[in-house]
Amino acid sequence: MEFSLSARSQELQAQLMQFMNEHVYPAEAVYEQQLAASGDPHSHPSVIEDLKAEARRRGLWNLFLPHKTEWTDGLSNVDYAPLAEIMGRSSIASEACNCSAPDTGNMEILTMFGTPEQQEQWLHPLLEGEIRSAFAMTEPAVASSDAANITCSIRRDGGARGSGGAPQGDYVINGHKWFISGAMHPHCRLLIVMGKTDFDASPHRQQSMVLVPMDTPGVTILRNMHVFGYDDAEGHVEMTFEDVRVPASNLLGEEGGGFAIAQARLGPGRIHHCMRTIGAAERALELMCRRAHDRSPFGKPLAEQGVVQTWVADARMNIDQARLYTLYTAWLMDTAGNQAARNEISGIKVVVPNMALAVLDNAMQTHGAMGVSQDTPLARTFAWIRALRFADGPDEVHRLAIARRELRRWAPPG
Repeated sequence: MEFSLSARSQELQAQLMQFMNEHVYPAEAVYEQQLAASGDPHSHPSVIEDLKAEARRRGLWNLFLPHKTEWTDGLSNVDYAPLAEIMGRSSIASEACNCSAPDTGNMEILTMFGTPEQQEQWLHPLLEGEIRSAFAMTEPAVASSDAANITCSIRRDGGARGSGGAPQGDYVINGHKWFISGAMHPHCRLLIVMGKTDFDASPHRQQSMVLVPMDTPGVTILRNMHVFGYDDAEGHVEMTFEDVRVPASNLLGEEGGGFAIAQARLGPGRIHHCMRTIGAAERALELMCRRAHDRSPFGKPLAEQGVVQTWVADARMNIDQARLYTLYTAWLMDTAGNQAARNEISGIKVVVPNMALAVLDNAMQTHGAMGVSQDTPLARTFAWIRALRFADGPDEVHRLAIARRELRRWAPPG
C-alpha cells in the first residue's frame, strides 16, 4: 500500500492551512454573530460568501471530486483525505470551499449519471457554489437503514420511452421524508428524491431517483428536526411530496437504478465524513491540551495530572490509528474501486465517529462547564458526530455487513 501524497496535495494542504488560519478561524465568531443578528436560524451569514470568494481566489474549490473534469483536477481519495481533515476542523470550512455534504455526493452522482441537460441545469450551478441541494431518502414510517424499505412512490404518468430510450411524460411523486439535511438552506434549489418506480420488481430494482426543484408544487416542509436541541442552519427537515409532478427527463440514471446510484453515492460520502471527523478530533485534542496548560486546580496544571495525560495520550494514539485506517480505505478505493473497499468503508464509518466522541468527551471534561457551552465548538461538534453514527447507515448495519462478509469467508463447503 502507498500513502504518499502527491506534490499537488501537499501544496494544497499548505495553502488550506494558511486559509484556515487567516480567514476561517477568525470568521467563526463573525458567523455566529451574523446568524444571531438575523433572527433566523436558517439565514445565510454573508461572511460565508466572503470566504467562498477567497477560497476560489486561492484555488481551494471543489477539491472533493475524484473524477477529472473541466471543473476539477480530480484529486485521488488519498490526496483529498488530509484536505478534508483540515476542513473538518471548522464547521464552516467545507462550505467555504464548496465541499459540503450533501452537495458533494449529489455533485458526484450528477457527474456520473446525469445527462448533459441535467448537468447544465444543476451540476454547473452546484460546482460554481451558486446553489445548494439536498438528498431525500429516509422516511419516518419505515426503518430507512435498509433503503429497500422506502415507500415513497414515483409513478409514471403519460407517455412511454421514446425511440432513443429517453423517458416521456411525467413522474408523479407521493411520499413522506425526514432528516433531509440541507433543505433549509436559503440557497437550496434541488432535491434528489429516492422512491419506488416498481413495487413488484426485485428488492434492489424497485427504486429510482428523480431531480425535483425545491419550488415544485406539492413539496411541503413540515418542520425542521433538531439534533440534540441544536437547530442547525442548513436544517434536517421533515417534508411531504403530494402529487409532485416533474418531467420524466428528470429521472437520474435509469429506472430501477436508484439503489445502485445510492451505493455509488454513499461510499465516497462515508469516507468524506470520516476524513472531516478526524479533523474535528484533532481540533478537540488541541483545545484539550491548551486548556490543560491554562488551568491549575489543586496546586498544579491539569497538564501534570495523570488522568489528563492519559486522555491526551489515548487521543493521540486513537486519532492516528483511525487516520491510518481511513487512508488505507482511501488507497483501496483509488486502486481497487469502491466495491472492493466496501468492508473498509463500513469499518471506518464505525471506528472514526466513536473515536472522535471519546476525544471530544474528554476535551469537554477538561474544560469543565465551559466545555458544554457555546463558548467552544466542542458541544456542537459532539452533537453532530453523535448523530453521524446514524447518518449514512447506523453502526449496527455496518457491523452486520462486515460480519456477514467475514463469516462467508469461513463458511463450510456446501
